[in-house]
Amino acid sequence: MEKYLDRNLPAGERARDLLSRMTRKEKVGQLNQRLYGFRIYERRKGPEGEEIVLSDEFREEVLKYGGLGALYGLYRADPWADKDYSTGLAGTLAKKAYNEVQRFVVEHSRFGIPALMSSECPHGHQALDGYLLPVNLAAGATFHPELIREAYRVCGRQLAQDGVDLALVSMLDVLRDPRWGRSEECYGEDPFLCARMAESAVRGMREGGPAVVAKHFAAQGEGTGGVNASAARIGERELREIHLPPMAACAKAGAEGVMAAYNEIDGIYCHANRWLLTDVLRGEMGFDGIVMSDGVAIDQLDAMTGDNVASGAMALSAGVDMGLWDNAFGRLEEAAERGLVSDEEIDRAALRVLTLKFQRGLFEHPFLEETQGETFSVRRQPESLQMARESVVLLKNDGGVLPLSKDGPGRILVTGPNADALYNQLGDYTPPLRESEGTTVLQGIREIFGEGRTDFAPGCYLRERDASLLEEAAKKAVASDAVICVLGGSSSRFSGATFDANGAALAGEEAVRVTMDCGEGMDCSDLELPAAQMELLQAMADSGRPVIALVIGGRPQVLTRVCELASSVLLAFYPGPAGGRAAAEIVAGLVNPSGRLPVSLPRSTGQVPVYYNYRNSYRGMHYMDQKEGPLYPFGYGLDYSRYEWKVEGWTDRLSADGLAQEGVEVRARVKNAGDCGGFAVPQLYITDVAATVARRVRELKAFDKIWLDAGEEKEVRLRLDRDAFCIWNDKMEYGPEPGIFVLALADQGKTIWKGEFELCI
Repeated sequence: MEKYLDRNLPAGERARDLLSRMTRKEKVGQLNQRLYGFRIYERRKGPEGEEIVLSDEFREEVLKYGGLGALYGLYRADPWADKDYSTGLAGTLAKKAYNEVQRFVVEHSRFGIPALMSSECPHGHQALDGYLLPVNLAAGATFHPELIREAYRVCGRQLAQDGVDLALVSMLDVLRDPRWGRSEECYGEDPFLCARMAESAVRGMREGGPAVVAKHFAAQGEGTGGVNASAARIGERELREIHLPPMAACAKAGAEGVMAAYNEIDGIYCHANRWLLTDVLRGEMGFDGIVMSDGVAIDQLDAMTGDNVASGAMALSAGVDMGLWDNAFGRLEEAAERGLVSDEEIDRAALRVLTLKFQRGLFEHPFLEETQGETFSVRRQPESLQMARESVVLLKNDGGVLPLSKDGPGRILVTGPNADALYNQLGDYTPPLRESEGTTVLQGIREIFGEGRTDFAPGCYLRERDASLLEEAAKKAVASDAVICVLGGSSSRFSGATFDANGAALAGEEAVRVTMDCGEGMDCSDLELPAAQMELLQAMADSGRPVIALVIGGRPQVLTRVCELASSVLLAFYPGPAGGRAAAEIVAGLVNPSGRLPVSLPRSTGQVPVYYNYRNSYRGMHYMDQKEGPLYPFGYGLDYSRYEWKVEGWTDRLSADGLAQEGVEVRARVKNAGDCGGFAVPQLYITDVAATVARRVRELKAFDKIWLDAGEEKEVRLRLDRDAFCIWNDKMEYGPEPGIFVLALADQGKTIWKGEFELCI
């Protein structure tokens, strides 16, 4: 028996044996993912029901290379894919399509090599009946890594059931400029928070079944002017301190893949950066999986090379193993013939792809059983709803307007462009939903407070005023006892957006004017809410009724005026299909809000950047015409209860050996002194008083999320390991330096306690 057929041998050994039998063309075929999977099939009526007919393009691609490395997005459904319930894949039909694809690939490969199936899962499966979560920025706001792990485990189960091998998950970008349209794909502005959340997502997804391709590597959140895929104008130290920790955490958690980022760093595109993709990723982080390109990104290297064949060679030599929709990787044979790449480089990448296929068990189980399987729904699996509940941030609650009594008298007006717009609370990369699969804010309020108490008036469109709508809302506000004004933005592609070759929305006038102001391709120069929305909020405030502003969006926006006009302000980064239910529960006091800001909120657009962890070499956010500091800081968030803290002790002095062995611990007790149960979210920050390089004014190094019933008291222990005190010093060496560190315990944007720790080396 050939070694590659022996299932008892290790995956790597089987892959090496198979590789030795393959031609160069077949190897190159394993490195390609050129097809848009949603375009390679049609549904047709047959004598025994619906049939799947594969396209000539698909067949020709497989025959050309004697196989197929991977197929992207077979199940993808959204306006770009042009797939919905009448044209796309769901249920057993999806599995039938999978088997048709896999059967053709296996039968037309000399060695019966199956294809990997890759699928987008930035916040749930982007497929018909896909289980959806709140977006990453909302996940970061939960400050609850274990909940994120549980939620991604559900997503992983669904992906595995559909035969998806590679889950493409946004988890590496750290948000440093909120003008960026893809802000929603980041867990926040802090590398420690992002790393904890990314690690949890990887572990949960892998426990569910599929391999994880973490994206995007690296520093895409540091774009120039907030423009997508623009230059990250930073040095190596900033890159290492801020943007590499999430990837290091993913590598440690076992991620099997990494997607390179579009941007360049100091003039070198990530897809051509051997230092980044090989020396750092593999050499330093110990990553041994595959590196995938982003969509058509290798072809974009033509801007450097002027030669598409050379572009493919450059990416392969840098460390990219598999392409995505590009032409360049399909021409690697030509690159080898021209001496631009070696057969050893092609073999290296092909071996990684084949090893992953053996690890996935594809050779033993290339097909799916065409049965219904588990049903996934936000009503069946509660993790999406719980994430939404824990992600909403209470920014302001003057006079205790919230919560509203769900049983009390009085009428409630729900108004605003996001009040009854389900797709405006889902985020980008979202499939069509069945009507039963989502709850808008209006629906949630009506379910809890009753139809008889709830009025509705849209008030305005997302970005346009309408005098008649405004007048209707103003009249209804006067007749109400409280107003819930639901404002914000939208990443919805479902109302006429147009798209680039890589699926990014094109910021055309119509798309921006009507339906979409966030998401991939929707970068903005102004973080203020649209004038039409502010006019509506002003009219609601003029009514003299208590106004609750609920802002739903995908990026940190300027809410200065909103917080002046409204009595209470809630912020929800796209909270997902169950977001309307969660918001209504918080308004009614059925749920105590526990979200904390994963990003700082600016007072004005001109104040950007406003991230809290700037270096102590300058005075951040200091302008002569504006109050210093952010409107609300990282880690801020109120609730309906009150907490009493007492720090009982901390490690105040250690040697280097003691730090490595024991770490630093802060011990405290917290009591819920309020009338309702709630979450305390203790956050431990450090400040390095003196070092060989300019340090940051504050850095998050530990946090927890602790439930306390009313009157309950619990012990809190936050531990800092050696890495918490390590820096990249003036010689670009990583390690701790002796000296004094200020420890600060905080929650709800307030410092609870400060103490000093001395490290002796």
